[in-house]
Amino acid sequence: MPETQKSGPVTPVISVRNLWKVFGPRSKRVPGNKELAGLSGAELTKRTGNTAAVRDVSFDVRKGEVFVVMGLSGSGKSTLVRCLTRLIEPTSGEVEIDGEDVLGMDKARLRELRRTRAAMVFQNFGLLPHRTVIDNIAYGLEIQGMGKTERRDKAAEMAEKVGLQGLGERRPGQLSGGQQQRVGLARALAVDPEVLLFDEPFSALDPLIRRDMQEEVIRLHHEEGRTMVFITHDLSEALRLGDRIALMRDGEIVQLGTPEQIVATPADDYVRDFVRDVPREQVISVRRAMRPADVGEADSGAALTPDTLVSDAIEAVARSGENCRVVDGGRTIGVVDHACLLGVVAGLDENGEGEPDKGKEVVGV
Repeated sequence: MPETQKSGPVTPVISVRNLWKVFGPRSKRVPGNKELAGLSGAELTKRTGNTAAVRDVSFDVRKGEVFVVMGLSGSGKSTLVRCLTRLIEPTSGEVEIDGEDVLGMDKARLRELRRTRAAMVFQNFGLLPHRTVIDNIAYGLEIQGMGKTERRDKAAEMAEKVGLQGLGERRPGQLSGGQQQRVGLARALAVDPEVLLFDEPFSALDPLIRRDMQEEVIRLHHEEGRTMVFITHDLSEALRLGDRIALMRDGEIVQLGTPEQIVATPADDYVRDFVRDVPREQVISVRRAMRPADVGEADSGAALTPDTLVSDAIEAVARSGENCRVVDGGRTIGVVDHACLLGVVAGLDENGEGEPDKGKEVVGV
């Protein structure tokens, strides 16, 4: 179903329903066969010789969000993102972009989708070594038939946007890895796509350069509000970039939610192990930490918004030396103090027991 907001139903930019990608002989029989579809990956391979890289996956991507697909190697995340534009042909299921059936597109329409509506940024930069930075950025515009002067002007604008000023006439071999990835990002942006698809684009970069590129994606998203689908195996990267995260295992989505939901309320032991070492106070908000206000507390103390991180709230409580109010729309909806904040950090529930926080919020919020 489409996402629902206060203004009513909103058609998602990308809608995926019951998507399967099975590699192997007679692969199309697997999704429609309840017995085969229910087998584990190892059992399916042993019995049929097939591998189910994506198994019955469904999700929506909202306009303007960064939707992260995360998982370990072999989880199916890269296969999934390639299925969205049929770089890999799905075995069965539905994929729609702006309500249009991607699986029903003919070759011409599919080319138009890849060239202008959903641009992809890969781990291997795919730059043309004999071309300058500007001409690499302009490549997609050249394919579209844009004139040389116009496309080079547009490419120069994109180069400046991603921090490549003064490097336009260099060739890829003269650039660092981070600079090369910026060229790939600028090339994708140049065609002004509605959706940017990132397939582990920064995994080969050094940690400091990788962080710089993450900052670049965050900055561009804040400036442009462009819809992004980002594939990664790195949990910290997913938590840093994602508005929502789909965590995959063995071709399936085992949990889909905000970073806070996944850290605070893991769906199973696999997810719990995945997020075990995450600093909870840097992900979880005071909305999950607050308690009801006692008499007299609703009108005193520093005010925090519900989305304030626990780490910031701890600092505010320590600085003021008193409890802080959580205020939403001018109304105090709860209070945070040392005890409830440190309980979140320690992963305790509201009774102080040693179980992970279940994410219960104050009634009425």
